[in-house]
Amino acid sequence: MSADPSVAASSGTRREHDLIGWLDVPAEAYYGVHTVRASLNFPISGVSIGLYTHLVAALADVKEAAATTNHGLGLLDGPRTEAIVAACREIRAGKLHEQFIVDVVQGGAGTSTNMNANEVIANRALELMGAQRGQYELLHPLDHVNLGQSTNDVYPTALRVGLHRAAEDLLGAMALLRESFAAKALEFATYLKMGRTQLQDAVPMTLGQEFGTFAVMMAEDEQRLREAMDLIREVNLGGTAIGTGLNSHVDYARLACEALARISGVDVVPAGDLIEATQDVGGLVQLHSVLKRIAVKLSKVANDLRLLSSGPRAGFGEIQLPAVQAGSSIMPGKVNPVIPEVVNQVAYSVVGNDITITMAAESGQLQLNAFEPVMARALFSSLTELRSACTVLATRCVDGITADPDALLASVERSIGLVTALVPYLGYKASTEVAQQAMASGASVVDVVRDRGLMSDDELAAVLGSPLLLTAPSQLSNTYRTLSAPERVTTVT
Repeated sequence: MSADPSVAASSGTRREHDLIGWLDVPAEAYYGVHTVRASLNFPISGVSIGLYTHLVAALADVKEAAATTNHGLGLLDGPRTEAIVAACREIRAGKLHEQFIVDVVQGGAGTSTNMNANEVIANRALELMGAQRGQYELLHPLDHVNLGQSTNDVYPTALRVGLHRAAEDLLGAMALLRESFAAKALEFATYLKMGRTQLQDAVPMTLGQEFGTFAVMMAEDEQRLREAMDLIREVNLGGTAIGTGLNSHVDYARLACEALARISGVDVVPAGDLIEATQDVGGLVQLHSVLKRIAVKLSKVANDLRLLSSGPRAGFGEIQLPAVQAGSSIMPGKVNPVIPEVVNQVAYSVVGNDITITMAAESGQLQLNAFEPVMARALFSSLTELRSACTVLATRCVDGITADPDALLASVERSIGLVTALVPYLGYKASTEVAQQAMASGASVVDVVRDRGLMSDDELAAVLGSPLLLTAPSQLSNTYRTLSAPERVTTVT
């Protein structure tokens, strides 16, 4: 690569040369010839890598770590090192991201992304040295910024550091949602309602137990995500082209990883076998499989919220979601469960991304997987959308959910499923007869038991008036006669 900066003054461009030939580059651009060619070759998604802030910042981290390591090894002089490091820190602070113009979906296993980073850093470093952009004889994108590196170790390493940060963002949003569900579980702890299996009345539970389950589901997946993050902290930096470390110092891999961990705050470590790590993307597959798991659970929760709030008068109507916008252009007063609906759609997108990750991982050949760019898009998309979905679900929906305990209790009183709680006292045969009679007559289970003289009012009150016995019987005796004034919600009568 070479440049003729004198052209810039007259034409608004500068000419740069690569192995394909000469090409005009906008004079004001920090990127160079390799980036321009890539932008022409890959007009694919319309989304540039500059919009992936975690990835761009991680590229700057890797380049700074490389520069400081090479300087410590005596391979890069002080002035160039200082200029490269300063440029990297500006990029990490959010500057020049608009100069990362290459499409995120690209051929070449991320080479265009690495070249884009090399050129932007080099040209900003040249400015900091008092030179002009394109004066590569003073500081070169490849000879100096990319010293001791290959796309094949830089791109995978930066990708994993960027994904780790995005996963940390998702963990924060999941914790927010978990706390929202836990708060509702506490608020609804004494709201007795009917549980359902296969959409049919089953046995009583509390609304607090239902929301507490959602909180537990989030907590479990937070732990699974942390485990997946452990895997992507192992990187192949220093392996260069295929993991053999060709053209890098014998101590470079170890020292560069130590520098990267210090700079990025992500505790990366060198892979035990750099050749294996250069071709294997199992950690990315594992990470996204956890994202799919999170998406599936979120979608199930969103489905439950839509069901429980359906109606509001001709459906379940057990909870009320906060009204956040008008629901119809034709039906006045209609309010739709739009927040759970958008969460569902995020989940569908994540499941689709998982197919992309699977196929890209399976299609890697020999010593390198060339398809990490599309994996990057899928992973960052899933992480970003899941983070937003968790945040919106917590703040725009769950925090504002309300319920009517009297209405919930009335549904328990009406339900035939209530008879299940009486099986330990009446036996299965008598309980079945009670259920059949209640179903046929339209009477309540309590009324049928009372009419048949199977239990006294005091006995019914002791069993059915105790939410603890109905919803956590293992914590009490199975014999209602031994109950000693249990805590009660409104007594079923």
